[in-house]
Amino acid sequence: MRNHHLHRVFEPDSVAVIGASERDSAVGYRVLRNILEGGYGGAIYPVHPHLAEVQGLPCCPSLRELDHPVDLAVMAVPAAEIPELMHQCGEREVAAVLIISAGFGETGPQGQRLQDEIVDLARTYGIRLLGPNCLGVMRPGIGLNATFTLSKVRPGSVALVAQSASFCTAILDWADSSEFGLSAVASLGATADVGFGEVLDYLATDPQTRSILLYVEGINDARSFLSGLRGAARVKPVIVVKSGQQRREGVATGFSHTDAFAGSDDIFDVAIQRAGAVRVHTVSQLFSAARILASCRPVRGARLAVVTNGAGPGLMAADRALSLGVSLANCSEEAARELRTLLPDHWQPGHTIDLLGNATEEHYGKALQLLLKDRKVDGVLVLLAPQGMSRPTECARAVAEAAAGSGKLVLACWLGEKLVREGRRLLEEAGIPHFTSPESGVEAFAYLAAYHRNQNSLLQVPPPLSAHREPDVEGALLIIRHALAERRHTLTNTEARAVIHAFRIPVTPCINATSATDALIAAETVGLPVAMKINSPDITFKADVGGVRLNVQEPRSVGSAFAEMMAEVASRAPGARIDGITIEPMLDRPHAREIRVAIGQDPVFGPVISVGAGGAAAEVHADLQSALPPLNTFLCRELIGRTRAQRSLESFRNLPEADIPGLIDILMRVSELACEVSEVQDLVINPVLVDENGVVAVDADLVVRKPVSGRYEHMAIHPYPQGLASTHQLASGEEVLVRPIRPEDADIERTFVENLSEESRYNRFISQFRTVSPQMLARFTQIDYDREMALVAVLRDNTPEASMIAVARYISYPDGETCEFALTVGDAYQREGIGSGMMQLLMEVARERGMTIMVGDVLHSNKKMLALCRKLGFRVMRNEDEPDMALVRRHL
Repeated sequence: MRNHHLHRVFEPDSVAVIGASERDSAVGYRVLRNILEGGYGGAIYPVHPHLAEVQGLPCCPSLRELDHPVDLAVMAVPAAEIPELMHQCGEREVAAVLIISAGFGETGPQGQRLQDEIVDLARTYGIRLLGPNCLGVMRPGIGLNATFTLSKVRPGSVALVAQSASFCTAILDWADSSEFGLSAVASLGATADVGFGEVLDYLATDPQTRSILLYVEGINDARSFLSGLRGAARVKPVIVVKSGQQRREGVATGFSHTDAFAGSDDIFDVAIQRAGAVRVHTVSQLFSAARILASCRPVRGARLAVVTNGAGPGLMAADRALSLGVSLANCSEEAARELRTLLPDHWQPGHTIDLLGNATEEHYGKALQLLLKDRKVDGVLVLLAPQGMSRPTECARAVAEAAAGSGKLVLACWLGEKLVREGRRLLEEAGIPHFTSPESGVEAFAYLAAYHRNQNSLLQVPPPLSAHREPDVEGALLIIRHALAERRHTLTNTEARAVIHAFRIPVTPCINATSATDALIAAETVGLPVAMKINSPDITFKADVGGVRLNVQEPRSVGSAFAEMMAEVASRAPGARIDGITIEPMLDRPHAREIRVAIGQDPVFGPVISVGAGGAAAEVHADLQSALPPLNTFLCRELIGRTRAQRSLESFRNLPEADIPGLIDILMRVSELACEVSEVQDLVINPVLVDENGVVAVDADLVVRKPVSGRYEHMAIHPYPQGLASTHQLASGEEVLVRPIRPEDADIERTFVENLSEESRYNRFISQFRTVSPQMLARFTQIDYDREMALVAVLRDNTPEASMIAVARYISYPDGETCEFALTVGDAYQREGIGSGMMQLLMEVARERGMTIMVGDVLHSNKKMLALCRKLGFRVMRNEDEPDMALVRRHL
């Protein structure tokens, strides 16, 4: 793969500062001063129309008169001057522009028009644009500080990405004072062009970055944001803090500052969890997260052991663990026996391991060794209060020695200041994250535990449709489009039931009656007793207006109930349209629990699926928990497990356990509906009756809208493209399955790559590595189906003997029209026709997704690949940048 398109933003060979100044109060002065003082080794070109020299460097009056190539242009000039400067950048083929200036979309309609103009110019000339209204970028590892901050930041392994310049300066000041290093800093401002997704995509493959801090105010493009976030979180811990947590106030603030809609804070939480990242809520928590991330010590579970020499600090840690949902580990019997040999006879293990006030360094060292060996412990927080008998420095040394070489996370909190200063220094030198309070230490562990837990959600790539009993999508769409053609957005009760039934959701039958006689006929048809419900697109809560009669048992009661209901509803809801009264069988399910399942729309992330307590309790308990589709059984079970209703589904006294698999199936079907029918605005299925005999939907309300163009364009997460699977026959007659790659293909992908001959491996990767790293494996198998595709040819799929014999993949460029491909065929299966067939299918997929050009780099020595490319219609050209490589290109 070529360098990422943001390579020349973060690692430019040359920087032009437009608006460079000699006035120390000017932004351009501070930017140029920072670049000079940072030790940047590339070429620096100040640009100012009226100065011959700036800060000791010769100054050029304009970019047009500059005779040298420029990778990155930093603009610190009035907003009105920037369109002309963008033209100059385009003419000089500047790769990237960083606009620090304000005065654009945040100022109102006129500023927005100016912002749209510069974005259009950037895209016309192929320039990547950061900002406007931002602090700038930093790359401490190469001495690049293209910001106006006063802070100096040392190189490190944690990257910071933020929209707010003021937030960035606060973090940088903290990093400077704490001597905390950063690998990169990107202040994105208005994210008019380059957004979170692209920067995260760059950092995901950046070898200098091992973890990422992200500050978000608002999101312009949910698909791109989640795509980049998921890609980064696959290989590196990502911690996110978001402003505007209160819905109304937060939305207003986020919009005015960044011109991006903040959306629902609860759904933002759901999205972050699904992306495999971790969210914090305060700046202090972000600092704690930054410190723990810098240690790069992973955790494999959520059981924390706490060691202390005082009950008070231990209780503080335990209380914070309880509030965060962190499990305090109970040490094993074996570890407890060995601990008793160290401590007084009356000592007893508990939720915290209290070594008592006279604990020595021997106690600390031995206790930590025992806990780190214990299989019931995932991490240890060591607390020390400087009591009269304690020796903080020696205890810190013992902890450092015990932790050395252990694969488990060790955190420390040496309470106090003067007496523990030297101990903290020793912990710092040993690479042990240390904190000033027990609560901060617990929070830090919680972040990494949540990261581990959220990785399970990240690995899920559900298909849009179930493999069994495919839904009648066409039938559901016909019903919805009929209503839209009549300019109706709320479906009748019978229409809504028909739509969910088309998606194989079991629902009670009903008949709509428009007269008392029809009601009686319907009651006899479905069988007494019956439930009668008003059928109106304008009434959501039917019982509130007298629109429900349950357990109507006598034939003569049906007609009188019909008349009473029509009169009462007309009185209590005089403006409502009444289509009749539905008659349905009265179910006798004494053990049934009522559950509510719904689809709603988040303004940022699109369709959201919710589940919780149903019936009348839905309004009382507010038990809804949400998830972003598509869902699979793992995600559905996790979603149900977060609700309070989960406990009611278990066996209790005389109630047998309910059919949870049946409820999971309904959630899967609702997920299919959300994926396949973009016309769904809101769907409420309430109640769903769940008991030991199965599940059934009793009522449904459905509001629809005009369709969204493009399949799955309405979704923040692209589902697994199940429909692309096909069978191919090799020249030998053997059949193989060609399908999109899945995360669970990691093992056969590793075997495939490692079994390639040295020649084939070098032709594909321009490298002679022998083992595939976990990061490479994640990048290969956990792809974003929205912007890339990887097709694999598999023998004996879904069996223990399954093997991969070929891979063809492409990844799209930011222009949305060009994609770069790669093809690898196992040595034993070359010249079998599989490579040609997979490339033709890959080109077809790229074409259907809007790609117009496919390109690739091929070694001149790889004659077989060059011959295949010519056969497939690619034009082979010289690669000016890489003499050993040929550039192949084809219009799709």
